[in-house]
Amino acid sequence: MPPPDSNHPAHVPLSWVEHPPEVMRTRAEAFASEMGRRRTVRQFADRPIPPGVLEACLRAAGSAPSGANLQPWHFVVVTDADRKRRIRAAAEEEERSFYGGRAPAEWLEALAPLGTDDQKPFLETAPALIAVFGERYGLGPDGRKLKRYYVDESVGLATGLLIAALHHAGLATLTHTPSPMGFLRDLLGRGEHERPFVLLVVGYPAPEATVPAIGRKPLRAIATFL
Repeated sequence: MPPPDSNHPAHVPLSWVEHPPEVMRTRAEAFASEMGRRRTVRQFADRPIPPGVLEACLRAAGSAPSGANLQPWHFVVVTDADRKRRIRAAAEEEERSFYGGRAPAEWLEALAPLGTDDQKPFLETAPALIAVFGERYGLGPDGRKLKRYYVDESVGLATGLLIAALHHAGLATLTHTPSPMGFLRDLLGRGEHERPFVLLVVGYPAPEATVPAIGRKPLRAIATFL
C-alpha cells in the first residue's frame, strides 16, 4: 500500500453499529412512522427555536455524501427580522410574476389543491429561514476556480437529511423555491460561485395550522423489488 499523500489519503476504521434483525425492523418502522407524520407547513408560530437545535441539524445535513467528498453546500441561517422582511418582499415579487402569467396553466392546476398563492407571510413569521446554496465551483486561495461534481445531487441529499433532522427534532418546515432565486445570493451576501438551491422555512406550526387533505403513494407505487 502506498504511503498516505494527497492522492492516497489515510484511511481510518469504520465506526459502525450493527443491530439484531428485530431491532433493525423496529427502528426502520419507527422512523418510517415518524417521517410519515412530516407535512409541509405554511402557518408558523413566532416562537423561538431552542439554542443548539439548528446547529445539530445542520451537522446532520453536513454528513451527506457528495461528489468526490467536496461537500459543495453552504447553509445561511436567517433569524434577523429585517432580513426576513426583505427576503419576503423579494420572494413575493417573483411569486406575483409566477402566478400572474409566467407559470403554465398545467402547473397552476397541479398547485390548486394545495391552496398556494403569491402571499408568503411565513417568511417573516417563522423564527428561522435556512437558505441552502450549492457551489457551482470552488475558489482556491489564489482565486482559481475549482471544479465541483454532482452539485445538485449532493446538495439535494444534504437538504433531505436536513429536513429529516429538523422534523426529528420537533420542528416544522416548508420548502420554498421562488423562481428565480438570485435575490437570495444578493440579500445574503453570497458569491457568484454559489447558486441558491432552496429556502427552508423552519419553526413551530401555529396552533391553528392546517394542511391539505392529501395522501402519499403506497409503497407498491414507488418501489419495485426484483
